[in-house]
Amino acid sequence: MQVRKIDTFGGHRDCVYSLESGATPETFFSAGADGLVVRWRLDRPDLGDLVARVPASVYALAFDPASGWLWIGQNYEGIHVIDPNQKKEMRSLKITSAAIFDIQVYRQTAYIALSDGVVAQVDTSEFAVRRHLKASDKSARSISINPVERELAVGYSDHTVRIFDLETNTLKHTLTTHTNSVFTVRYSPDFRCLLTAGRDAHLKVWDAEAGYTLVHDVVAHMFAINHVTYSPDGRWLATASMDKAIKIWDAATLRLLKVVDRARHAGHGTSVNKLLWTSHQNQLISASDDRTISLWDVTEAGFH
Repeated sequence: MQVRKIDTFGGHRDCVYSLESGATPETFFSAGADGLVVRWRLDRPDLGDLVARVPASVYALAFDPASGWLWIGQNYEGIHVIDPNQKKEMRSLKITSAAIFDIQVYRQTAYIALSDGVVAQVDTSEFAVRRHLKASDKSARSISINPVERELAVGYSDHTVRIFDLETNTLKHTLTTHTNSVFTVRYSPDFRCLLTAGRDAHLKVWDAEAGYTLVHDVVAHMFAINHVTYSPDGRWLATASMDKAIKIWDAATLRLLKVVDRARHAGHGTSVNKLLWTSHQNQLISASDDRTISLWDVTEAGFH
């Protein structure tokens, strides 16, 4: 496997926490501790477009393709929804005074993970809170949706991952093998597997079709794993860590294929917080505490 740094997107004034796909494969959004929400083009890294500015840090963004609007989680204040083309706020909702760790939009519902342990469900058309799903007093950190099994996976700071029925919100499974906060949960593109990782630096793969039996468990990094994502075709996965490295793995075997770090690839100088693996030429985007966003070309050796 070959990984090559293509470019660096600079302009944020503080840690970058969130990346989100845009309306087209070559566009994406970023946000972080400076409250700036920026739209970028993969083919023009010098042309960052400021679409919103909020007065608190932003951990979570979600683009709703149905409306073309961007959901912004402003910590301690609630949700702002903007039209990024008009750079205009369309809606806002004071759902919480807690931190907002994740937002996932599925059909007509936005699922919002909060630091008080609640997963708020907001109707995207009526812009009203439908229900609060509370299964823990510790933070809900990450959400992933499985439309095949009709399930909702949530990772919590109480070291567990809980699987809920998407229709009834009943608790179906509780996964308890992590020994610290679960920062990231992600279903595979074919929805057969669930990845979980977090502060214990373990990367775990669960068989979602077999009642969430544990398939793989590896100590993947030296420090906390902040985020995990699949390549668009599902063959590879990437992990981002507080140890400043990105690692790329074979999704089927969990064999380590590449370590992307500062020494070998001019990688990030501090914690890598978020990844976005795009369908635009299979390019991988990473965001860091070092205030920069890096763009990586990932190819198999011998294929370009």
